[in-house]
Amino acid sequence: MKSIFSLFILLLIAGSSFCQTNNPNYNTELAEKLGGDDYGMKQYVFVILKSGANTSDDKEAMNTAFAGHMKNIGRLAEEGKLVVAGPMEKNDKSYRGIFILNVTTLEEAEALLASDPAIAENYLAAETYLWYGSAALPEYLEAHDKIWSKGI
Repeated sequence: MKSIFSLFILLLIAGSSFCQTNNPNYNTELAEKLGGDDYGMKQYVFVILKSGANTSDDKEAMNTAFAGHMKNIGRLAEEGKLVVAGPMEKNDKSYRGIFILNVTTLEEAEALLASDPAIAENYLAAETYLWYGSAALPEYLEAHDKIWSKGI
């Protein structure tokens, strides 16, 4: 009886290795280009933008900082460093928007964020977190560029 149980366990273990599936659509070149691991995932930095401490009434300075913020978003996206950006609805946490940065360390993210005039002038403050997501995320930018009709 013990040997039958051992044989059953051995077959169960051997059979479980055959349960793993391989993706028939797997594209080695694309996975390597995008930096995907075996699961098609990679490290990013997720950023939550919040209202900063600068509450100045200087509308011209604020408008200049936010115009620079939008220009910086475009530059970072063009460089492939920013893959998601967008505002949030008004909320009780003073969250203003999010970024997903195509970098692997918080230090790299902080350096990129320092180039944003709205953050530099403290109109916005940034919280950064390591985030593991689909390596294909940057691929949506090409499609997005084809669906907007009015710029911000």
